[in-house]
Amino acid sequence: MAEVFPWQDGLWQQLAGRAQHAHAYLLHGPAGIGKRALAERLMARLLCQRPDGLDACGQCKSCLLLQAGSHPDNYVLEPEETDKAIKVDQVRELVSFVVQTAQLGGRKVVLIEPVESMNINASNALLKSLEEPSGDTVLLLVSHQPSRLLPTIKSRCVQQACPLPSAAMSQQWLSQALPECTEEERLELLTLAAGSPLAAVGLQAQGVREQRALVVEGVKKLLKQQQSPTQLAEAWNAIPLLLLFDWFCDWSNLILRYQLTQDEDGLGLQDMRKVLQYLAQKSGQDKVLVIQDWILAQRQKVLSKANLNRVLLLEALLVQWSALPTQR
Repeated sequence: MAEVFPWQDGLWQQLAGRAQHAHAYLLHGPAGIGKRALAERLMARLLCQRPDGLDACGQCKSCLLLQAGSHPDNYVLEPEETDKAIKVDQVRELVSFVVQTAQLGGRKVVLIEPVESMNINASNALLKSLEEPSGDTVLLLVSHQPSRLLPTIKSRCVQQACPLPSAAMSQQWLSQALPECTEEERLELLTLAAGSPLAAVGLQAQGVREQRALVVEGVKKLLKQQQSPTQLAEAWNAIPLLLLFDWFCDWSNLILRYQLTQDEDGLGLQDMRKVLQYLAQKSGQDKVLVIQDWILAQRQKVLSKANLNRVLLLEALLVQWSALPTQR
């Protein structure tokens, strides 16, 4: 059974306790807060032949088939490759599953994650199944970015926001999930994960603190003209592009905030505070706004899986960044 997270207790009781279920739910919220686990837990509960209170029994034929990954009335739709789109052909296969009769005589349950990875054709192909699912079919849609979904998809679902845990609850959970890290390291990971504890664990696994130290050191050398944009673009080859654009987007925000407030405590993590304060003092606000707009536009292209020349894109970013202090 999927892991139960303490910050989901209230929502779980509300969902699992329903006497009647909608034909489609849209579970949405930031990445890394346990939406997929919640959907899998609900899927097990909806398919179970002998539910034990709010949870699946874990022992009936349906539960055993689900645990073995061979339940005939369960369908999971996700990208065939990580970070790729869900294709229209995949959705057509799902649609043919939805119109079939349930083989175990109960419900059919579909899980789609992440829904926003469907392109426009795939989204349109799903609409009919969302509007009129055949038999007793429940579709569970999981989204990290509901703003990217077609309004027609959202309007056909019961939309359920999933809660972000409090900072204290996240820290407590992380202390058990990452016992090898210090409290300070866990807090840093949580900050980098925008408060999402599962994302923080993922970042630790991919070595994000080491990656960030490399980038911070590179930015400092860039501003001192000890390394060129080209050298850094190549040195950062192993660091995910989205991560880099997230950090530079965050840093441009913090520079603007400091220019408006002069609040040193609002300069983010300790590793970049002095650099950001220096850039805020030496750069014209209009120039910071220009680079921020550019970063946001490029980040959107990265998110939409555009075919980008990574080295040229990073060089363009770093050339603008290095010119910030001289553009007052």
